[in-house]
Amino acid sequence: MFNELERMAAEKAKEAVYLDRIGAREKAYVKYKEAIDILTKLYFMTEDETIRSVYLEKIREYQRRLQLIDTKRVVISEGDAKATGIEEGTEWILKDRPRVNWEDIIGIDEVKRAIRESIVYPKLRPELFPLGWPTGILLFGPPGCGKTLVGAAVANEIDAAFFYVDAATVMSKWLGESEKNIAQLFATARNACKKQGAAIIFIDEIDSLTSIRAIEVGGETRARNQLLKEMDSLTEKGKKEYLYVIGATNKPWMLDEPFIRRFQKRIYVPLPNLNARAALFSYYTKDLKLGQSVDTWQLAVITEGYSAADIHDICMEVQLKIAREFFEEGNAEGTEPRAIEMQDFLEIISKRKSSIILENLKKLEEWAAKYAT
Repeated sequence: MFNELERMAAEKAKEAVYLDRIGAREKAYVKYKEAIDILTKLYFMTEDETIRSVYLEKIREYQRRLQLIDTKRVVISEGDAKATGIEEGTEWILKDRPRVNWEDIIGIDEVKRAIRESIVYPKLRPELFPLGWPTGILLFGPPGCGKTLVGAAVANEIDAAFFYVDAATVMSKWLGESEKNIAQLFATARNACKKQGAAIIFIDEIDSLTSIRAIEVGGETRARNQLLKEMDSLTEKGKKEYLYVIGATNKPWMLDEPFIRRFQKRIYVPLPNLNARAALFSYYTKDLKLGQSVDTWQLAVITEGYSAADIHDICMEVQLKIAREFFEEGNAEGTEPRAIEMQDFLEIISKRKSSIILENLKKLEEWAAKYAT
């Protein structure tokens, strides 16, 4: 699935560059958008930070091309730069909403239910919530369990503008202008909320932004204070808007107490249980050629403690193993690789242990017992 999506993204980008070069900018615009959509989905589907950075760089590159095309559609004065939707200094915000839905997220049904209760139901029937609804939601749990996908899926369900922010990158880039840029982020999101009806700001690795350190640069403190101020503004009395902040972290114990309070909903996203692991193996192998010996239930049994990302990587490794054999054996064009057998999975699993650190898992469960809502 990844290889096919990467191939499609490359084709769309190649077409866009060609059309852009010959001056067919409107057609190029469409192709750039299609490439961004595919790359964004790939970005949210992988947990490998190196690969994610490659996808993100390409997304930003094509977004810059879209902005240049936009600027040529209308004449912009310095005071009317927002006419095109371009806002200076917000290139670090990933604004393209990934095409992810609930069917792409296997298991974690309790998490999905909690998110729907907090975000989807108030949007559908606001009169049922006279006391308001949670606008700050924290998703915490082991890495690779779908926290980012949950944020993207709910944005799609309520047709919300989606703003993805990597807190670690933000803090390394903003330095002295941190509070100004956080204010700009929320202003941009509010404008999008007014136009589109709802907006979600998804802050990944939020502990990088909200934790207290022994030694701090002044900008970090100002960034935290500005974020607290912006989150407080979402819950002002009589103010009801569909603007949400979803924070994600693998280390919730690093969060400062004031931020813990601002997240009215704190939802634990756990490792997949036995049923979920079996469903994950079925989901990730649905496009692979499997032999009769493959038993997804048994695979689920022997992968206790593995994350959803671990299971995806196992399936990808098996796919690569079969493809490698096929090419190394010098098979002629037009022939097909052999079917994947249970032994192929067992061989990969024996070499690939869970990526989850047990000590951190214990700390997550203890934090959940104390703070989860």
